[in-house]
Amino acid sequence: MTSVQSKPAMAEPVARDTFDSLDPATDEVVGTYPIHTDDDVRAAVERAREAAAWWAGLGFAERAERLRRWKGYLTRRIAQLAEVVHAETGKPHSDAMVEIIPAIDHLAWAAKHARKVLGEQKRPSGMLMSNQRATVEYQPLGVIGVIGPWNYPVFTPMGSIIYALAAGNAVVFKPSEYTPGVGKWLVDSFAEVVPEHPVLQLVTGYGATGSALCRSGVDKVAFTGSPATGRKIMAACAETLTPVLIEAGGKDALLVDADADLEAAADAAVWGGMSNAGQTCVGVERVYVHERVYDDFVAKVVETAKSVRAGSDPAAKIGPITMPAQLEVIRRHIADALARGGRALVGGAEAVGDRYVQPTVLVDVPEDSEAVREETFGPTLTIAKVRDMDEAVAKANDTRYGLGASVFAKKRGMELARRLRSGMTAVNSVIAFAAIPSLPFGGIGESGFGRIHGPEGLREFARPKAIARQRFRPPMVLTSFSRTAQTDARVAKLITLLHGKRT
Repeated sequence: MTSVQSKPAMAEPVARDTFDSLDPATDEVVGTYPIHTDDDVRAAVERAREAAAWWAGLGFAERAERLRRWKGYLTRRIAQLAEVVHAETGKPHSDAMVEIIPAIDHLAWAAKHARKVLGEQKRPSGMLMSNQRATVEYQPLGVIGVIGPWNYPVFTPMGSIIYALAAGNAVVFKPSEYTPGVGKWLVDSFAEVVPEHPVLQLVTGYGATGSALCRSGVDKVAFTGSPATGRKIMAACAETLTPVLIEAGGKDALLVDADADLEAAADAAVWGGMSNAGQTCVGVERVYVHERVYDDFVAKVVETAKSVRAGSDPAAKIGPITMPAQLEVIRRHIADALARGGRALVGGAEAVGDRYVQPTVLVDVPEDSEAVREETFGPTLTIAKVRDMDEAVAKANDTRYGLGASVFAKKRGMELARRLRSGMTAVNSVIAFAAIPSLPFGGIGESGFGRIHGPEGLREFARPKAIARQRFRPPMVLTSFSRTAQTDARVAKLITLLHGKRT
């Protein structure tokens, strides 16, 4: 596997425990990486602390210039990075490109807008404090720990890394144990354009390494993964009151109204549910369709889904299931749906193999089945008929998750989007919100909390600093023991004039 040659971002002892990164399509070893210990992680954070002071001191303009250089570097070597993603996840090169391209766009946006979002902003001081100049600015937190996932090993962690760096922080990045090579490539590429200090560092290993990062003294942890692991992250961070940002998956729904463009809706449903072999936190897992167009929609979905095949050959449109343990989850969800009266119009129980899962479309699945209630994370769709969009919204919202959603409708698209209990919704498309750098990305409920991307994502990695500066001595000084009764009476009269009117 090709990697970027650069100054090392971490110092390695002579001997240590290691683990292998495997190609999920073949089990071929594509790289060997160290298992970093608690001491290793603490040392990386200490180095990051010094680097953070230098990086923050550069100011917005110089940081932006370096981030733009990184953007150019990534763009020129995009095919190389896609090959690393392909080798460790098994996803086709085209899918790898789909995640790298918007990550580069996010990098450009964050570099350009950080000063405007985080720089000094004047606030009104009000009549009572009119002698004061009021400002707010957003200062870096210091060192951010980022724990990334394996399903989108570039796009997802970069949503935290990019915005944390643009806000003036140093970052210690722990990628998934399934995709350490992607993490190393990203860290090494940054070191090529910012060689002076270890502003972005890598630590690798299993859950214990991530736990060590939570306890290492970082100023915030950004985590993407399952709700169960998210709870462990929160518990570890609670020991030191370290704030956390959690993105913990979803069970996203797509609504299809009677006036929807069915061709577009069916195509979006299949792509949203099957792309990346269904291993997408904001992918489509449930579809609710108005009864008037249900049969036509289902027919179009079946036709499209039958053209999608999982495999390792160039003609295959989706790759293997990256995490082997997920195969049993997918198998169980399909089996439960079928056992409870559901029907497989495409795929079914036989669709789950040793490495690959072929697209599966399920109908007549009870709403309390695992395939509807739990995150499947495979290339499956459940499609349900509803009498109207009120029923569709109610069923879509009946979940403990709340990450993304989609609506296909001509007249009521925006209305329905607002009614869906989700952090993000796409109207007449799927997952579009993730590729728009100015929009915040994140969920509610068991999908987590906090936001990456957009102004909210920049502020997530900064602390607001309020400053009041006296411009001239006020005629009535309130903050003094020399204040007189006459002053108190005048202030009382002023506040009554300002706020005492009957409404």
